[in-house]
Amino acid sequence: MSEPTIHPVILCGGSGTRLWPRSRKAKPKPFLPLVGDRTLFEATLDRWLDEDHFAEPVIVAGSAHIEHIAEQAGEDATVIVEPAAKNTAPAIGLAAALLPKDSIMLVCPSDHHIADSASFTAAARAAAKLAAEDWMVAFGIAPDRPETGYGYIRTGEKIEGGNRVDRFVEKPDRATAERFLAEGGHAWNGGIFAFRAGAFMDELEQHRPAMAEAVRKAVAGGRYEGQQFHPAAEPFADISGESVDYAVMENTTRAAVVPADMGWSDIGNWEALRDARPGDEAGNRTSGQVELVECRNVLVETDGPRVSVIGLDDVIVVVDGDEVLVTSAAGAQLVGKLSGAANQ
Repeated sequence: MSEPTIHPVILCGGSGTRLWPRSRKAKPKPFLPLVGDRTLFEATLDRWLDEDHFAEPVIVAGSAHIEHIAEQAGEDATVIVEPAAKNTAPAIGLAAALLPKDSIMLVCPSDHHIADSASFTAAARAAAKLAAEDWMVAFGIAPDRPETGYGYIRTGEKIEGGNRVDRFVEKPDRATAERFLAEGGHAWNGGIFAFRAGAFMDELEQHRPAMAEAVRKAVAGGRYEGQQFHPAAEPFADISGESVDYAVMENTTRAAVVPADMGWSDIGNWEALRDARPGDEAGNRTSGQVELVECRNVLVETDGPRVSVIGLDDVIVVVDGDEVLVTSAAGAQLVGKLSGAANQ
């Protein structure tokens, strides 16, 4: 059987608070060049350039992001403009209801970093083959540390091209994450999925019938404006927002996982961004006018004033305009709780 063509579905959302002050609601992290010269969104689009395997992408986004998408994607993609933010299950449902039923969807966030594109493509092709057989497929990221900030997938019995999912696991505490790493048989849930469009809608109808009906009505009542598709707002407004993990993946009897060792990071906070960038021999990463003396694993990023740091380890300093952030690497997950980030 020939390999199925993969239809990328890129989810753009989020408020950008965890990488404040560089990332703001007006221009959140997908649209910033945080790792290399390309923005995370542009790098996501770059992964679909192989026309032998990938069709033109479909982008699902709120109206607040349309200007940035137009600047960075041009006119080479269909953009579904969400009438309201309702989390990932309805967003994916819009794409699934709009695409032909036999389309193989590869759903990816717009703001993740993947260092190894070849490994990503190999995993995508394996996932597409399983999705063509109506498996609901998740990418399982090979863990390299006892991470407590990600959900996990416990892998089950072997199937051709991957494994059944034994169960999905919520973000664990440190001791549990260490046990998962020692035991093996667990992968990070990277939020990347593959489905046949019709099979996804069948699962949504089975487990969230009201959501499925509202999504279908929104698409049926929608309209195109050039490359933009605007679903009908009224039926979509009635949806209770929910993630695809809760709505579909944890309920289906056909959840599968493919291994993906591809240098993945969700760039979920400043510590993750530090680790995604190349560093010097002491693990330091700098951008702008910076001088470090006797520092290790320090990230400093400044768009103006000179920043000097002496004798510190695992510290992050960010200067963006008139805002300054100083945090330990361990405290980076709390940045979104700052009043400055919340009121940006």
